[in-house]
Amino acid sequence: MAHRNGPLQEKTVNRSKEKLKVLPQEILEDVTVVQLILERNRLKNISGIKNLINLKTLNLSRNDLVDFPVEIAQLVQLETLYLNQNKIQTIPDGIFNQLQQLKFLKLSTNHLSKIPSDLGCCKSLQYLNLSHNSLKDLPEVVLELQNLKELFVEYNRLRELPAKLFENQNLEKFSAASNRLREPPDEVCAGGLKQIRSYFSQLRSSEADYVKRVKTMFLGSSMAGKSTLCKSLKQKQTVAVDVKDRTVGIEISEMKIEDFRFLFWDFAGQEEYYLTHHVFITPQALVILVIDLASYRTEDTHFNSKVGFWINNILMRYSIDLRKSTQKRSADNYNKEDIQRRIQVMLDNIRKNILVEFCRHVNGQLAERVLDLIPIDCTNYKDIDSFQHHILTAVQDKNIFPNVEKKLPHIYQAVESTITNLIKDKEIPDHGIVSVNEMLSGINHNGSFDRLAQDDLKDILRYLHRIGLIMWYEESTRLVGTVFVKPSFLITLFKASIIIHSWDCAKLCITNMMIVRHDLVEQLQSIPRTVLMGEHAFMKDKERWASHFQTKAILYHKAMVALTKNLLQQMDSPEVKDIAEEIIGGRNEKGKLFSLLEHFEIFLALKPSNPLNPEAKEFKPGGKWEQKETDVPSEAYLFPSSLNGIEEVSKWWGEDQKEDLCVRIYFLPEIPQGFFHRVIIKACSFFTPHVVGSGRCHVVSNGKQLLIKENKEDDQNIEIRCRRPGKDGFRFTWDFILSIISKIRKLLDQWPGLYHCLRSPCPFPGCKDDFDWPDMEETAEIYDMVKDDISTCCRGHNHPTELLFPKAPSAPESKEKFQNFTYITNNGNTAFGPTSMTVHHQSLDS
Repeated sequence: MAHRNGPLQEKTVNRSKEKLKVLPQEILEDVTVVQLILERNRLKNISGIKNLINLKTLNLSRNDLVDFPVEIAQLVQLETLYLNQNKIQTIPDGIFNQLQQLKFLKLSTNHLSKIPSDLGCCKSLQYLNLSHNSLKDLPEVVLELQNLKELFVEYNRLRELPAKLFENQNLEKFSAASNRLREPPDEVCAGGLKQIRSYFSQLRSSEADYVKRVKTMFLGSSMAGKSTLCKSLKQKQTVAVDVKDRTVGIEISEMKIEDFRFLFWDFAGQEEYYLTHHVFITPQALVILVIDLASYRTEDTHFNSKVGFWINNILMRYSIDLRKSTQKRSADNYNKEDIQRRIQVMLDNIRKNILVEFCRHVNGQLAERVLDLIPIDCTNYKDIDSFQHHILTAVQDKNIFPNVEKKLPHIYQAVESTITNLIKDKEIPDHGIVSVNEMLSGINHNGSFDRLAQDDLKDILRYLHRIGLIMWYEESTRLVGTVFVKPSFLITLFKASIIIHSWDCAKLCITNMMIVRHDLVEQLQSIPRTVLMGEHAFMKDKERWASHFQTKAILYHKAMVALTKNLLQQMDSPEVKDIAEEIIGGRNEKGKLFSLLEHFEIFLALKPSNPLNPEAKEFKPGGKWEQKETDVPSEAYLFPSSLNGIEEVSKWWGEDQKEDLCVRIYFLPEIPQGFFHRVIIKACSFFTPHVVGSGRCHVVSNGKQLLIKENKEDDQNIEIRCRRPGKDGFRFTWDFILSIISKIRKLLDQWPGLYHCLRSPCPFPGCKDDFDWPDMEETAEIYDMVKDDISTCCRGHNHPTELLFPKAPSAPESKEKFQNFTYITNNGNTAFGPTSMTVHHQSLDS
C-alpha cells in the first residue's frame, strides 16, 4: 500500500509496561505503524485501533481485556496477534473471517470455553495457542486449519482429542499437557506427536480396552491407623497391625472393587519420611487422610500437625486433585465437627488469599475438595465395608475422576500380560531389573502380536510406570535404559527395616532405602566387621561415619556401600548377588542407587577439587570449555534435610548488615516440606565454594558472598542476601542473586498449587515496608523492568533503585562497559554480553 507522499515507511511502536489505560491518540493517528506492542499495561479496551489499517503485528498480552476487541476485525493486514493473559471469556463471530492474513494467534491464559467457528477462515494460520483456558472439547474448527504447524492446548478440561487432527501432516508441534484426557491418555501424549499418531493407528487396527485404575494413597501422622485401614480393606476383614509392624517408607498393594483396580500406597507417617511424599502424590489420585480421632485434641497446634499439614502439602503439590479425608475409629462427634469446621475455614482462607492470584494462571481449575469426614471403627468390619462403598462411589463420579477410565489399544493389555508371563516363566530374573532392549526382545519373542517397536514399548512402559506396576525413569539419562519390572522384589530385598518399596515411583524409592530412615545411625553401627573389611574399612570407621552423619549430615560413599552390601548379604539369593554391583557400582562407576539419589536431588555430591584438564583444547569466546567426562563416585554426600546447627554458616557470613542487597520470596500457604533442601542442592551444585547449615546456605562466586536463608515463622519466606557491592559491581551482584532466584522459580514448577511473590524489604532502619518486584517472566528484559532511579516505600523512604531491584545502568557508556564483561562461576554457565563459557568443578580461589 502506498502513502500519498511516497512509499509507506514501516514503523514499530513499543509502549509496553507503561500502565496505560487508554490508547494514546498519537498512536491512533499514525497509519505508518506496522508493529504495535502494548503488553503489560492496564488496557480494558482499545477503541480507535481500527484506524491502524496497515498493522501487521499487535501485542496486547497481559492487559485487562474482558471483552474481545471487535475493532480487530478491521485490521485486515494483521499477521500476528497476541491476546494472551487477559480475562477474555468469549469471542464473537465475524472477527476471524476478516483476518485472512493471520498466521500467529496466541489466546492462552484467558477464560475461553469455546472458539468461534469462523476461525476456520484463517487458512494461513500456522501457530495457535489456546492453553490455560476452560475448553472441554477441542474446537472442530481447528481441524480445518490445514496449514497449522504448532498447536498448544495445555491446561484445559479436554477429555478426548480427535484422531483427524493428527492426520494433518503439517502439524509439527503439539502439547496437551495437564488436561483430563482419556483418549489418548497422558502417557501417550507425553511421547509427542509421533506417538499420538501411533496410538490412533493402533486403535484403527485393533479393538480398544477400557481400563479403570486408581492410585489410592493413605496419608496421615505416625500411628494414625493407615496400615490397619489399608490392610482391612484389602483382606476384606478387620486386621490388627502391631506397632512393631508399622510402615517404614511406603508399602504398595493392589485390590479390586467391582470393575475398578486400586493400587494402595500406604505411606509412613514418621516425620523423617515427609520429604518423600510429594513425589508420589499425583493428580487424579484418591488421597485418604487418616486421623486418629481417639487421640485428637481440639487445639490449633494439633489440628495443624495432624490435618492442616497434610492438606496444605497436597494442595501445593497439585492444583487439580481430589482429597478424601477419613478418620480411624469411632469417637465423639465433637472431634469430628472440630476438624470439619477447621478444614472449611482453612479452605476458605486459601480461596480468598491465594486463589484470587493463582486462578489467573489455572482459570478456575483449582477445586480443592474434601469429600467426606467419615468416622470409622477399624475393629468393626461393617464400618470397613461401608467405607469401601464410599471409595467406589467417589471414583465412579466422572465429575471428580473424569479420566479414571482410559481408552487403550489392545496392545497395552497384551504387553502387560506378556510381561506377567515372562516373570512367571522365569524369563525375567527374580530381581526384575532388565534393560529396555532385553525387555523388547523378550516381549517380541513371546508375545502373540505383531512385532512391537521400541517407541511403542516406551509409551506402554510410561503408562505402567505412572500407575505403579513397573518403574522406568525415562527422565534420567543414566536410568532411561533400565526397567524395574518387579517393585515387589525390591520390597522383599529391603524388607528388613528398609524403606524401599518400589524404585518408584518415584524417584526416592531406593533413596529411602537408607537415607531418610529414622534408624540410619543404628544401621551404620550394626555393619559387621566382615563387610567392613571388604571395603577396606575398620570398626572405628563406622563410628566416624555415624558421628559425621549425626553432626554434619555427611554420609561417606564407603559407608553407603557397606550398608547396602550388608543388607544384600542378609538375603541368600544368587540373583541378588548378581545385581549387587549394578545397584552399588564399582570403584570407578556409580551404581543405580547413586544415580537415583543424585538425579532426584536427595543429596549433594561432595567432590574433591579436580585439576584443570591438561588435554583441553584452546578456549574460544562463545564456545564451550571442554571438560574431561568422569563418572567416578564422590567421596561423600551431604543430606541437607538432616542438617542441624548454623554455627559454621554464621562464622563465614557474619552478621546481616543493613546495607546488604536483600530479596525475599514469600510463600502461601507455606514453604513445602523438603523444598529448601533442594534449593540448597541446586545452589551448591552451581557454586562450588559453600558452607551449609540448618536452613542456611552461604555460597561464594568471584569473591562475592551470598546467603540463602529459610524463614519459617509468620510469613514464610526464603531470603537471599548479598553484601552491597562497590559502585561498579551492582550488575554482577544482581546476576548472582538472580541466578539463585531462577533456580527457585524452576523448582516451583513442581508445586503448581503454591503461591509465591518476590519482595525487597525497605533498607531504612526499623521500616517494615516491602517493594514488590515487577513481573519477571521475560528474563531477557530483566534489567529493563524498573526504569526509575529512585524508589520510595509507603512510608516515604527514598532509596536508589539499584539497591532494591536489578536495574540497567543509566549512562550508555556504563552499559557498554558491562556488555563486554564475562563472569566465570566456579561451577556452571554464566554469560553476559557476547561471550560464554562452561566451567565444571574447577578450583578457583575467591
